[in-house]
Amino acid sequence: MLVEAEIWTVARTDQGNAVLIKPVGSETAVPIIIGQLEAQSILIGLGNVPMPRPLTHDLILSVLSQFKVNLERVEITALKDETYFAQLVLRLKGTRIVIDARPSDSIALAVRHHCPIFIAEDVVEEAGIPISTIADQDKSIINPKEKEHQELNAKLEKMIELENYEEAAKIRDRLKELEED
Repeated sequence: MLVEAEIWTVARTDQGNAVLIKPVGSETAVPIIIGQLEAQSILIGLGNVPMPRPLTHDLILSVLSQFKVNLERVEITALKDETYFAQLVLRLKGTRIVIDARPSDSIALAVRHHCPIFIAEDVVEEAGIPISTIADQDKSIINPKEKEHQELNAKLEKMIELENYEEAAKIRDRLKELEED
C-alpha cells in the first residue's frame, strides 16, 4: 500500500547525497542515495530558483504540458537489491499512464510541478530510519536554503570571473531575497 510522503531534507552521507522521504505524519524517513546533479536539481526545485535556461526536469514538464499530459503524482514503489524504483503517474484525456522512472528524477519533477509523492509502506518498513537518529547527525544535513545560498555564491563568483555582470546581478538579487526570508 502507498502512503503520501514529503521531502524531509536533502543530506550528505558517507555514501554520497541522499534525499530523505518521510511519510506524512511519520517520524521515519527513507534515505535514497542520489547523484550530485540530481540533488542539485531537487534543491533548485525546492527553492524555486529561477534558471536562465530550462533544466532537464523543467524541459520534461514543458513537453508534458504542451501535449496536455498532467503529472498527477510520483510513486516510490519498491526497493530491490539496494535499488529504489519509482513511477510517474500521468493523465492524458482521462487515461492513466504509468511510466517507470528513477526516484531522483521523479522527485525533481514532483517538487517543480507541486504534485504529491507517495511511497510504499513496505519500502518504509525496510529502509526507513528514525528521524531522531538523523537529526543527531546535524552536520550531514543540508538545509535547502543554505545549500541554495552556497550554490548561488559559487555561481556568482563564476559569473564575475567570466565578466558576465548581467547574470551576476541576477544572482546577487536572488541572494538578497534569500537573506530577507
